[in-house]
Amino acid sequence: MGEVVKRIGLSLGADICWPACYEHLMKRLDLRIPMGGDTIRFDVERVTIEPFDLAQPVKYDVVVDRLTHWYHTTREWMKKIVVHDDVYVLNNPWSIQANEKHTSYAAMMRLGMPIPSTWMIPPKSYDTATQPDVKATLMQYGKLFDVGAVGDAVGWPMFLKPYDGGGWRNVTRVKDKAAALKAYNDSGRSVMHAQASVEGFDLFVRCIGFGPQTHCIKYDADAPLHDRYTMATDFMAQKDYDTLRKITLTINSFFGWDFNSCEALRKDDVWHPIDFANACPDSQVTSLHFHFPWLVKAYLRWSIFCAATDRKVRHNLDWQPFFDIAAKDISFEEKLDGYAAIAEQRLERDRFEEFCAKHLAHLDDVTDDFFTSPEAKDAVRRKTAALFPAHEVERFTELFWQRIQTWRASGQP
Repeated sequence: MGEVVKRIGLSLGADICWPACYEHLMKRLDLRIPMGGDTIRFDVERVTIEPFDLAQPVKYDVVVDRLTHWYHTTREWMKKIVVHDDVYVLNNPWSIQANEKHTSYAAMMRLGMPIPSTWMIPPKSYDTATQPDVKATLMQYGKLFDVGAVGDAVGWPMFLKPYDGGGWRNVTRVKDKAAALKAYNDSGRSVMHAQASVEGFDLFVRCIGFGPQTHCIKYDADAPLHDRYTMATDFMAQKDYDTLRKITLTINSFFGWDFNSCEALRKDDVWHPIDFANACPDSQVTSLHFHFPWLVKAYLRWSIFCAATDRKVRHNLDWQPFFDIAAKDISFEEKLDGYAAIAEQRLERDRFEEFCAKHLAHLDDVTDDFFTSPEAKDAVRRKTAALFPAHEVERFTELFWQRIQTWRASGQP
């Protein structure tokens, strides 16, 4: 019996705003959580990048990782601290490395989700200097193909985009064979997907999942980046929220992702997931603005829960329970209920909600007060200054700050 300090590491890249807010809020919360006869406190530290001994001890209990998807040194360190030191890492570094958009489409198709028709296309060009066998391989086994014929099979219009995606990189909507051929010829060495466009949809939503927490945002893909996450509230029925929550938690639990977002389009009252392998989703105030406080609270709740309860990384993803439900002769709605039940059990939803009600009930009030402070506004300004030209910094800082004040007045979570 005594005081136990749980250490949370933040592994960061260009992140500015949310880590600063996270750190300030953790100090304001000043948590002392009674658990198992001990009093648990928390220490937060930013993880540095340096050479490491594979056998060296690690001081963290939980690490929030924002680098694994692109910075390989950090990715390999994350793997080491899981297998050697039993640290809880979010997200699972093996799953991020192995399960890109291509895998996620195939898996969710098997679960019966209405994913648009999707084909994979070999790359247009190759690096023969680093792949000396590629010419002989393709001469013997590569088949000539017609991109236009692929489009006929997928359906027009369609999207051509890299199979591993990320940040709307090289995404092109093509309406006919000529446009498809041009986009393919411009795609370079990228392995591409051709995916049918969901025409006639009436709603585009991005659902963020963080542990068992979800938050749905009406999305406008045609707007400037700072306006794509709209400030709309109560824009769909409860049944739609429930469906998107179940879909998002199913995807995240299936792939072992604590933190991910799912983009989906509604057409004729059916939700079509179109992009849902985003296991390091946008966390910046310059795009989230009105929704930014929810995300910061989600980071806090889930990381504190994981540290306090000694949550363990699943050592394998165990897809079979999902596949068993998929094989049943029942409706997709019934299957989705079954998938979501697995997800909520794996994400410890009941235990998490009980923990938050007991130990973090004051977080909403503390966060509301924090987002009136000079420290909060400084975090907004510094992120804005990192992305916007100098002459626009003050204007956009005020825009994002006022949207946060609108959130405070709205009573939204």
